[in-house]
Amino acid sequence: MSEVSRTDSGFVVEASALARAFGITEAQVREEMRSGLISSRSEIGEGADAGRWRMTFYRGDRAFRLVVDAEGAVLSRGYFPVTLRSRSGHRD
Repeated sequence: MSEVSRTDSGFVVEASALARAFGITEAQVREEMRSGLISSRSEIGEGADAGRWRMTFYRGDRAFRLVVDAEGAVLSRGYFPVTLRSRSGHRD
């Protein structure tokens, strides 16, 4: 199975992909998703990005981002540090 698959209700990202991204076990991913320690945000592309989806997963001060096409094929991935301010989308 690929690390991202499309369902009728959206996309499913395999726990193994998040485990690799954050350097933790799949069991930790599942527990931290349930408890809210790992959160996510998804966005639908518009204009030049139409037909793409961006999914960002947050854990502590790190983020992991996937950009996928309509079938769930990974087009790009990135890792970056975050702050509470950047996670909320507010700027000074």
